[in-house]
Amino acid sequence: MSKRDFYEILGVNRDASDDEIKKAYRKLAMKYHPDRNPDNPSAEEKFKEAKEAYEILSDGQKRAAYDQYGHAGVDPQAGMGAGGFGGGGGFADAFGGIFDEIFGGRGGGGGGRSNIYRGADLRYNLEITLEQAAHGTETKIRIPTMEECEVCHGSGAKAGTQPKTCPTCNGSGQVRLQQGFF
Repeated sequence: MSKRDFYEILGVNRDASDDEIKKAYRKLAMKYHPDRNPDNPSAEEKFKEAKEAYEILSDGQKRAAYDQYGHAGVDPQAGMGAGGFGGGGGFADAFGGIFDEIFGGRGGGGGGRSNIYRGADLRYNLEITLEQAAHGTETKIRIPTMEECEVCHGSGAKAGTQPKTCPTCNGSGQVRLQQGFF
């Protein structure tokens, strides 16, 4: 089940100020607080949704990650489950440590990256033969990378204007390019 948009939950625009977000949260918290709505599971659920939305949108770093990557930027469990390897162990349990070491997880090489939020997982279908799988092979694939937006230079707003959403990168400060090889 996908989560609702945090801005939608609080009833504010994406460019809402911190004060507007705080006011919207307080209004919903007062309306749906469990003490004011005993024996009302729907109100309790709405209260929890509003609280989660406020926790993300009131923190500048988390809000930026959410704005850029959606729920995947702030929830380590987003994108896991049925289609991936995150649901029931198996492959992830067996090889997770190896991949962590190679790609900078707990094993090494990734020091100082604890504040970086993961984006959505990239998926790539690649057909290989049984022999290639058994003995290993190398192949080149093209992967999309995030580059600084040339219009707003990463600020999320068009240069020389009042803060507005940049139409080129939709306020993310980055645009997706497909160049080079992995």
